[in-house]
Amino acid sequence: MMVGEMRAMIIKRMERMINRVSTENVEAGDICAVCGISDIKIGETIADKSIGKALPIIKVEEPTVKMSFSINTSPFVGREGKYVTSRNLRDRLYRELERNLAMRIEDGETADTFVVNGRGTLHITILIESMRREGYEFMVGPPKVISKRVDDKLLEPFEIATVEVPEDHMGPVVELLGKRRGQMLDMQGLGLEGTVLLKYIIPTRGVLGLRNAILTASRGTAILNTVFDSYGPWSGNINTRDQGSLVAFDDGMTTSYALHSAQERGQMFVSPGMEVYKGQIVGIHQRPGDLSLNVCKKKAATNVRSNKEQTVVLDAPLSYSLDDCIEYIQEDELVEVTPLSIRMCKNPKLVKRR
Repeated sequence: MMVGEMRAMIIKRMERMINRVSTENVEAGDICAVCGISDIKIGETIADKSIGKALPIIKVEEPTVKMSFSINTSPFVGREGKYVTSRNLRDRLYRELERNLAMRIEDGETADTFVVNGRGTLHITILIESMRREGYEFMVGPPKVISKRVDDKLLEPFEIATVEVPEDHMGPVVELLGKRRGQMLDMQGLGLEGTVLLKYIIPTRGVLGLRNAILTASRGTAILNTVFDSYGPWSGNINTRDQGSLVAFDDGMTTSYALHSAQERGQMFVSPGMEVYKGQIVGIHQRPGDLSLNVCKKKAATNVRSNKEQTVVLDAPLSYSLDDCIEYIQEDELVEVTPLSIRMCKNPKLVKRR
């Protein structure tokens, strides 16, 4: 028998096995589809009321982090996305509940805002990435922990963090974890050229933005892993970012002339020839507090003295991924998510209040 004939025969057999056939009885191990019940959820039991006995519902651990989703309100709205209205956003988020047991969706303060509760930032980030690939365009707020109040005591989630770091960089990592209210549980050597394994219990608030901070402190050599542990007493204030943001002063196209002077204030996110809008975050300020910059300023032609003066050297801009942007933003900042771009901006509602 030729290879092609054998392949065709196997495909026909698989098609017969995959095709749906009506049946009145199914047994353990069978794969079946039940139609006609629209509001059934994963873990529920379908049975006869007279003789049926419901099985225990699957218990899923409660969410620990929440983020706000809202429609895109930037000047670039509708340029790249296919679904941009609050109705599109609402339908997609509530449709996610049909297959995502650990996620919760709540209506926000306004009609175009929704609160998504998940098991950590990674859980919610996966949803954000899936939506942008499907053509959705929206804005996301900073992650916040979900606290509880039991017997008049405020509790917050804690996680177990394990860090593998070379002994040469252990000092800055230990100092960083201490600033974020982490408590050391164990420290041992791994026997791999001076590598140390650190085990901490740390509030989830302290974990937000910790990955990039540890990579910076260890010069990219540390490995961080975290897992939810339990709820514990509130740990007090935690400062997760010491630097402010560089914010675009006006709409326009960035120029080399403007960025050359702007990079003296900090690290930039944008390069020459990129279109920006007022309120967009274009860099990290080297000092605390935000600073507005005109990154679209053009050099007057009358000021040109020689070709040497026209040549400027720019530093390579920082390239932040979706995870990096979510870890970076603070209370008054948002991440603009579109199918082709990821930007950060100041929250216009909070800016107006100030």
